[in-house]
Amino acid sequence: MHQPSTVQDGPAAKRFDLSATATGRFALAVLRGQAQVDFLPSALAGLVFTAALCAAGWQYGLYGLIGTAAGTGTARLLGVDRDRVTAGLEGFNACLVGVACAVFLDAGHLSTLLIAVAASAAVTVVTAATARVLGTWGLPTFTLPFCLTASALTVAAPSFRHVWHLEGGLAALPRTPSGPTALSFTDLWHAFFTNVGEIFLMPQWYVGLIFLVGIFVADRRLGALACAGSAVAILTSWLLGAPADQVRQGLMGYDAVLVAMALGGVFLVTDAWSVGYALAGAVTSTVLSPALGALFAPSGGHAFTWPFVLVSLVFLVAAPAFPRLRRAG
Repeated sequence: MHQPSTVQDGPAAKRFDLSATATGRFALAVLRGQAQVDFLPSALAGLVFTAALCAAGWQYGLYGLIGTAAGTGTARLLGVDRDRVTAGLEGFNACLVGVACAVFLDAGHLSTLLIAVAASAAVTVVTAATARVLGTWGLPTFTLPFCLTASALTVAAPSFRHVWHLEGGLAALPRTPSGPTALSFTDLWHAFFTNVGEIFLMPQWYVGLIFLVGIFVADRRLGALACAGSAVAILTSWLLGAPADQVRQGLMGYDAVLVAMALGGVFLVTDAWSVGYALAGAVTSTVLSPALGALFAPSGGHAFTWPFVLVSLVFLVAAPAFPRLRRAG
């Protein structure tokens, strides 16, 4: 929400007040949509997240913004509740869809751009449908609309020659993980940050670091939970003997980061019990990640944030059975 200025109103203040114009309000909603990927209704965090995507490659930053804008704009055109649009809740799934198109369909093609816009608009409809179903039980959609849309895209794309610009497809038979499991100090700190970056499908440690800075800028409590989720994922992966290469690239830990924030700081009241519950969920999602990766591999799909969605939904459904846990809000 827009914070009141401490400066006296006047021509200069109005000139720099983005919320004073329809275009400015839309821009703020788009930036909040970027930030809502990590549960943050903060335009400033969204700006930092955009910088992080651009640090990985300007095309990723562009596709993220285009996707968020397409989803937010579609929601406005369809008359979705204004508060949801303003808070960025209609933009975060579209942001992830746009970035996924850039990553998997090759950002340098016009067809990819057109598909990203169309898919980011379509995910608004998927969001409404999932919200109606899950809302029956008072559950959030999380990134389920993104998972459904992106899974459909990656499975279907290799069948269309005007869409798929890579050699072969993504389909592969599941294989037993191989490679050394010992983690060096470099592996550890790379993994700590890439676990945050891989939420946006970005495997660079420095990109994850910028994302983490954005989280702390908006909410230090969620920043601490993100760090805890990342650390728990690394520890779990090491104890179970996951290949060091997968751990270092963040492929084992990004779901745990989201689960820790969702259960420990967003949908349950933050206390020692909910944090412990959230970290148990983080461990669960780390174990589930390779299982879902193997499940989707033969069809050419990707695990995306499916482990986070499934674990978080199960843990939230179970929460009322435990009197020590309290739902937020």
